[in-house]
Amino acid sequence: MTLREDALSTLARWRPPSAGQESLRQAFTGFLLAREDSCARSCEAGHLTASAVLLDADGERVLLTLHPRVGRWLQLGGHCEPEDATLAGAALREAREESGMDGLVIDQEPVHLDVHPVTCSLGKPTRHFDVRFTVRAPRGAEPVRSDESDDLRWWPLGGLPSGSEDLGELVALATS
Repeated sequence: MTLREDALSTLARWRPPSAGQESLRQAFTGFLLAREDSCARSCEAGHLTASAVLLDADGERVLLTLHPRVGRWLQLGGHCEPEDATLAGAALREAREESGMDGLVIDQEPVHLDVHPVTCSLGKPTRHFDVRFTVRAPRGAEPVRSDESDDLRWWPLGGLPSGSEDLGELVALATS
């Protein structure tokens, strides 16, 4: 099974929590069906990305990265790579790479979808069709900042940083 086929299967079995998320699920599916290259970052029309809402072992804090290009606190995640076999696997790989932590556990079903305009590694405006998963860290795990981040830190669920208000719905869904 290819990553694209896994993404289609994942989205087909996912039951979105709202009409807005169902609309996005249908749009993502249509995009995946229309573009053989929809999972490759070289797809200029847009491409699938995978994100992780990384929670601590007690589910009381979320790990956010201060993204160097965007200049805001965001969930971990990024581009799918050719070696990624599954969408959940891509999100877990991104979480490991960006957090520096081992022993992470991912929920196999998405928690949220988002599509947003971005200028990424192509250097041209494109869109990220972002599929977001809940990931949990083992007890006592401490993050180690990678080169992909200007900062990396745990935030209490009720005290997300200023400018990240749009993450509220995502974090709420990941912890419900």
